[in-house]
Amino acid sequence: MPGDSVNINNKATAANTYDAIVIGSGISGGWAAKEFCDHGLKTLVLERGRNVVHLKDYPTATMNPWDFPHREQLPLSVTEKNPIVNRCYAFNETSQHFFVKDDEHPYIQEKPYDWIRGYQVGGKSLLWARQTQRWSKYDFEGPGRDGYAVEWPLSYDELAPWYSHVEHFAGISGNFDGLDTLPDGDFLPAWEMNCVETDISAKINAHYKDRHVVQGRCAHLTKPREIHIQQGRNPCQARSECERGCPFGGYFSSNSTTLPWAAKTGNLSIRPDSVVHSVIYDENKKKATGVRVIDAHTKEETLYYAKVIFVNAACLNSNLILLNSVSARFPNGLGNDCGLLGKYVCFHNYRGTVNASYEGPMDKYYYGRRPTQPMMPNFRNVHKQEMDFLRGYMVFFGAGRGTGNFTGNGEELGAAFKENLTEAGPWYVSSQMQGETIPKESNHVRLSKDKKDAWGIPELVVSVDYDENDVKSMKDYMQQTSEMLEMGGCKNIQQRDTHQSPGLDIHEMGGCRMGKDPKTSLLNKFNQFHLCRNVFVTDGAAMVSTSTQNPSLTFMAFTARAVDHAVSELKKGNL
Repeated sequence: MPGDSVNINNKATAANTYDAIVIGSGISGGWAAKEFCDHGLKTLVLERGRNVVHLKDYPTATMNPWDFPHREQLPLSVTEKNPIVNRCYAFNETSQHFFVKDDEHPYIQEKPYDWIRGYQVGGKSLLWARQTQRWSKYDFEGPGRDGYAVEWPLSYDELAPWYSHVEHFAGISGNFDGLDTLPDGDFLPAWEMNCVETDISAKINAHYKDRHVVQGRCAHLTKPREIHIQQGRNPCQARSECERGCPFGGYFSSNSTTLPWAAKTGNLSIRPDSVVHSVIYDENKKKATGVRVIDAHTKEETLYYAKVIFVNAACLNSNLILLNSVSARFPNGLGNDCGLLGKYVCFHNYRGTVNASYEGPMDKYYYGRRPTQPMMPNFRNVHKQEMDFLRGYMVFFGAGRGTGNFTGNGEELGAAFKENLTEAGPWYVSSQMQGETIPKESNHVRLSKDKKDAWGIPELVVSVDYDENDVKSMKDYMQQTSEMLEMGGCKNIQQRDTHQSPGLDIHEMGGCRMGKDPKTSLLNKFNQFHLCRNVFVTDGAAMVSTSTQNPSLTFMAFTARAVDHAVSELKKGNL
């Protein structure tokens, strides 16, 4: 297919022309659609998967465990056929319809990589874990100070108002903790720690001056504001069945929040089953004019046109589309004169876990299925380089009680077994790391030269792996967390390296990074291509580094900020 467009001024072209095109309908794509529509722009959202409408298309949301043929578990025939997606914690009989199956959309693993995807309107916003922390100034300053990536082209202070903007609309619960390593935001009331978590946190906070356990912040409505009532959303019911789709709108998703809001303006068009082949670049106009789309079922090609294009297909798919957007001007991918498109992919290191027991109060319990847990922001290499590894990690931990106190000696059978099931077991504590990985040129994705998918698009080759820095960081997490849990009163502490492949964190970032210099980056401080000014990338592909915090809230803030800039530039006639 030719890379350059041929514009024919006819009725078909006019019917397929919009003010803005957004590729992808997930967390960042939904935000782009909402912001464009609020500004009055006719906006087309292209989604490669099927349509999913809030409430209507959540078939398992209110089903009981006994309503499922396999009691929410997957049969062996499914797990054996899907070894990659089966490793995701949320993939089960209740949610499998929202996940991409292994054989449906193949990719090439040059190194082991678990690529978890959700192809439908709403994307992975129906499946995410909903943990939402702001990045701190230290996260934006880190690469420039430590020299492990290019310098971020903007500061925390520049993004802070946009964090507030998206937090207020999405609904983020959390405490005001007053930490410069984890900035406060526009919060709804926080969820509570249980009694054991409160005890352990108090002991750790009292002992360490530079470490602070706080309650997790998450995109769940605890006490809805008027803006959330206008969205038709209700408080989170703490059912812990979020991956089914929430009929209450209790957590933030594109389906329950941004897309319906955009639709109410009358400016939104959504086209599901639209596999984006490439962005069309016009040699004469020296800008992108539209998007080439392949129908998911008929394989028919259609061109759509717009003044501005946002690429929000999720990190690796955004890289794939941009690499496939070739033209005489950009033979190696859109805006890719520097040759770095697809490179410096990074992720979060989840390999380390620490578990323990706790001799807690046997006369106390908790209720509900809280959607978050206590966490500790990074305390390594925050202000200066002080360890033998770069950057650091966030620590998550939680305490709970199982069912019964089974010895495993076979004595609990029949009535004794049933009786034991009615009793709460001993307290346990579990912890995991979320470590920052260092962007490396060798960690990359590229297009296959000989394999194409069912839509005639090259398959993606993924070559991403851990390094020595990740192992050192993990070992430090294990040692420090073990010491902290022991200080907190825990017993029987056990460390574990899961050895899981990259990708299972589902926090892939980079490949089309922001920066100040077109020689070392693809995008400017507004997520706008240096060399193709009317194309923006605001999902994980745009990230320079990963921080130790969860990334989705930052994607949202970047997206809203970029749309504001794009609209301003459109009004000035610069796009």
